[in-house]
Formats: sequence, structure tokens, C-alpha cells
Amino acid sequence: MCINILTITIKITTCPRGEIGRHKGLKILALLGVPVRVWPRAPLMVNPFVISDKKSRSFKIKNAVLKKINTHSLSKSNLIIVIGGDGFMLETLKKYNKYKKPFYGINSGNYGFLMNKFSEKTNYKNLIKGRLVSISPLEMSVKNKSNTIKKCIAINEISVLRQSRQTASLSISNGKKQIIKHLISDGVLVSTPAGSTAYNLSVHGPILSIDSNKLSISPISAFRPRRWKGKIVSDKSKITIKNLNYIKRPISAVADNIEVRNAKLISIKTNKKIKFNLIFDKNRSLQKKIKIEQIRKEIS
Repeated sequence: MCINILTITIKITTCPRGEIGRHKGLKILALLGVPVRVWPRAPLMVNPFVISDKKSRSFKIKNAVLKKINTHSLSKSNLIIVIGGDGFMLETLKKYNKYKKPFYGINSGNYGFLMNKFSEKTNYKNLIKGRLVSISPLEMSVKNKSNTIKKCIAINEISVLRQSRQTASLSISNGKKQIIKHLISDGVLVSTPAGSTAYNLSVHGPILSIDSNKLSISPISAFRPRRWKGKIVSDKSKITIKNLNYIKRPISAVADNIEVRNAKLISIKTNKKIKFNLIFDKNRSLQKKIKIEQIRKEIS
């Protein structure tokens, strides 16, 4: 391919990524505005912002990581390394996602479903080579008995729970279509694929593939009808959960770790405008973790 500049013909030149600074001729051409094709051969450098929770194990891991790679300020970083458990990761995602940077989690908690396993052999300079997974959260809009509306987002699940000794009395709809007219139970869960192996799995809900584009609606200790096992719906669904007796049977709505009490009407949908980008090691991707949990469920 050739470009005519005045009467001079200049060929577009190629060089390996990251090496343009060492090629003086190419650098001059780039300054003149001549396109220089860069080969995507060498990995991009990682300039991380490192954050951890306050556990002693997290501090030990953080010190080990900082011996291998320098931390940068949030504004100058291109990646956020999160050291802790799933709960800390959920908090960090919501707090720092506005900076539009990918997240790499290192587990110092128990299971660490959203995290990567800590290893002394990890090459933190090549984290950009990992598998990137984009997750869109659930958006919850809650109207309480005072008709006050509060909005929250959830990455794992939205749980609707009885608030007293009385069981919850609920009606669940998907748009104009009614899913269940009257459910008496301890509550109900609406789960994303990322959260389907967490609380959802504990209440015997289905495990969803990360690319399934589905949501799971699972009852918690259903009393009537006893045999209703829930429903899998599209992630484009607009789910409405109505408290049929909010005075005698109060309920709370919980988006991950944010609780709204005395809920009267709960609207839930996937917010596709928000994307949480997580990086996983190639040999331990989020999809592989979900498949492992599916196998465990089948053989248990």
C-alpha cells in the first residue's frame, strides 16, 4: 500500500509493537503523520493500581506482588489488581468501575470465584494476556411502603427475603407475562450467570453458563406451591416482584450487599450499559470454574 504526499511516495512501514522508539526513521515518519503499521507481537505493558482488603494474608500477597511489579496511581494505571475475597471484589468493582479499567483479582479469602489463585510464579507484567470476561449487572428499583424509590446494582444476585417470622407472599411477572401468581416462601432469588454458583446454588438454583444470556429465578424454601422450582428467563427480561401483603408480611430486597427494607414493589432488569471487565488466568477462566461447579453438582 502506498501514500502520495506531495510528489513523494512513501511506503507504510511495519515494526514490532513497542519498538517504534528504537527505530529513528519510523519515529520521524510517525511525527510527520505517515501511518506506521505496528505488529501485535510483544505484549502490552501492565501499569497496575494495586488494592487489597485489611486481612493479614492479603497484605502478605500484596507485598509479594509489589516485589515483582510497581504500583501506579489510579489515573496512570491501565489495570486494577484486587487482593481479597469475592465480597471485596464486588465492593471494588462498584467503586472503581467508573474509571473504565479491567480488574484482576487475587484470592486471599475462601473460594474466590471471581478471583485468580495466588502464585509466586505469576508473571504480572503479562496479565493483559489473560482471558477477559465482561459482566453486565442487574439493576434493581425498589419502592418501599412509604413509596420511596431506591436503585441499586448487583453483580451476583438480587435476593428478596422475608423480614419477620412471617413468610413472604409474592407475585412474580416478566413484563406483562405472569410467572407465578402467588408464591409463599422465605423469599426468591434473581441470579446472573456469574452469581449462579453462589447463593443461587445453595438454594438449589440452576448453574448458568457465563455466555448463556440468561437469568435464574429461584425460590427460597417454597411453601406454596411446594414443587415450584423456579424459572430460567432471558437476560432481556424485565422482572417484577410484588409483595402481596406488605403490612403483615414485610420483605427486604438485597442487591449483593446493599439492603432495602420494607419493599413493596421490586423491578429487576439487566443494565447492558454497564460492563465490568475481569481478567482471568488462561488455565482458570470463569467459564472453567462454572463447568467445575456443574460437575460437582451432578455427582453430589
